[in-house]
Amino acid sequence: MKHPALLFFLLMVVISVSAQKKIYILTDLEGVSGVYKFAQTREKDSPLNIKACEYFMDDLSAVIRGLKDGGATEILVIDGHGNQCVIPHMMEPGVKYLTGVPRPTVYWGLDSSWIGMVQFGAHAMNGTEDGVLHHTMSSKSEKKYWYNGVEVGEVVQVATIAGYYGIPTILVTGDEAVCRETKHFLGDACVSVAVKKGIAREAAILYPFEETRKALYEGARKAMEAIPECKPFTMDIPVKGKMQYLQWDSEASEPKFLTKEAVFNDPRNILNF
Repeated sequence: MKHPALLFFLLMVVISVSAQKKIYILTDLEGVSGVYKFAQTREKDSPLNIKACEYFMDDLSAVIRGLKDGGATEILVIDGHGNQCVIPHMMEPGVKYLTGVPRPTVYWGLDSSWIGMVQFGAHAMNGTEDGVLHHTMSSKSEKKYWYNGVEVGEVVQVATIAGYYGIPTILVTGDEAVCRETKHFLGDACVSVAVKKGIAREAAILYPFEETRKALYEGARKAMEAIPECKPFTMDIPVKGKMQYLQWDSEASEPKFLTKEAVFNDPRNILNF
């Protein structure tokens, strides 16, 4: 062995890289503790929205602390709600946060180096009667999506794009309806944490913040342990997609109901109708 020191160094590099536990968090606002009406999510910088973003940051911090204590070595938070939610002075140390729009890509930085996807503050698909603020991509245009004949919501859309890179979804947080949706599509290995129970689209049984944040912390720790059991979510290729939505015209008294169809050979494009 001519260069034992070099070989030892390379071995240490391989071990170090393999020991990295990188977690990618995609956030939303509707599934956060204390959020139950659209006025909290749509009217940026209104008093209700500012408070909702504070709830968001405290919930998120609980998840981050749980992931770290569960062994996560690197965490990237993608501010996924349209109006953006990240409050800089409330950020957890040692974590990177991406906020602001527009961006080069929706899933910035996503590649096969991440070992787990977390969907934080998620909501149920459009039409879920007990789903708090239920919608899929747009509540104003009431979008609905089908892939290979199966209607799905954002939980599956995100899981599919992560699955392309071999990344399993390990944790979904939101209301009881989105937790049920998660189990149905992603299986029991994926951890879900309910922070409220929907009664109608803008009505919910809320749980005290002390309780939800404890549950979020414990769920995140459990999700790190569950990674070996979680499998990347995939769809059969090519994916046959259909989207239905309402198109509003200022001159018309009623919106138009439209349908688009497309075939996707690359699952990363399933939102591109």
